[in-house]
Amino acid sequence: MTRLIEYQSRKAARILDSTRELVLDHGVRKVTVTEIAREAGVGKGTVYLYWPTKEDLILGLFARDLLTFLDEAIACVVADPATVLPRRFGPLLIRTGLKLPLARRLYRSEADLLRLFTQQAGYGELLARTTPNAMCEAGMPILHRHHLIRRDRPLQDLTYMVHAVTTGFLTAIADPAGAPPGPTDPDVVLADTLAQLLDPPAAPAASAIAAAAAETVAVMREIREAVLELIDRSQTPGSDS
Repeated sequence: MTRLIEYQSRKAARILDSTRELVLDHGVRKVTVTEIAREAGVGKGTVYLYWPTKEDLILGLFARDLLTFLDEAIACVVADPATVLPRRFGPLLIRTGLKLPLARRLYRSEADLLRLFTQQAGYGELLARTTPNAMCEAGMPILHRHHLIRRDRPLQDLTYMVHAVTTGFLTAIADPAGAPPGPTDPDVVLADTLAQLLDPPAAPAASAIAAAAAETVAVMREIREAVLELIDRSQTPGSDS
C-alpha cells in the first residue's frame, strides 16, 4: 500500500519541510543533501534512509504538492457538483495550483524543475496531466458529452479555446510582472471569459451536472493514484518499516 512516510516518521517530516524551504530559497540545483540534513537536524545518512537520492526527495516533495492540488479540487467538486462547470472549474484549478509554492514554480516552467521531472520516468507524463490547463482540457469531453458546454463548434475547437484562455491566465497570474495591469479579481474575469466561450444556450439539468461531476472526480482520482504511486516509488524501499 502506498504510504506517505512523513505520517510515520517525524524525522522524515522535518526533512521534507527543510527541503521545501531550501528549494524555495535557493532553487533545486543548489540544494545539497548535507544542507537538507543540517536544516532538519538529522544526520546525512538519515536522509538516505527515506529517499535514495536528492532527486527522489525533491520529486517526492513536488508530487506531494500535486497530491494536495488534486485533493482540494476533488473535495470542491464532491461538495458541490456545479463546480465542474467551466466558469467555476477553471478558476478553481488555477487558484488551487498557484497557491502551492512548489507547484507554482513548476507552472512557471522553471528550467531546473522541468529538467528534473522529464529525466525521471513517469514524472514528465504526470506533470503534463496535472497542470491546471491540462486538467481543464481533460474534462472537456465529459462536459461535452453531458451537454454542459456549447455544441455548435467541434470539441477540438472548444478545447483549443480553453487551452489558450487558461494558459494565458495561468501565465499572467503566475508572473504578473510580465503581464499588463490586471483586474482586482482575475477569477471573476476568467469565469466570465469561460462562460462567454463555453456556456450552452440553455441551463443544463441538475442530473447532467451530477453525472459530469462524478466522471470528473473519477478522472482526478485516477490521476491521484498515479501521484501516490510515484511518491511511493521515490522513497527508499522499506523506509516505512
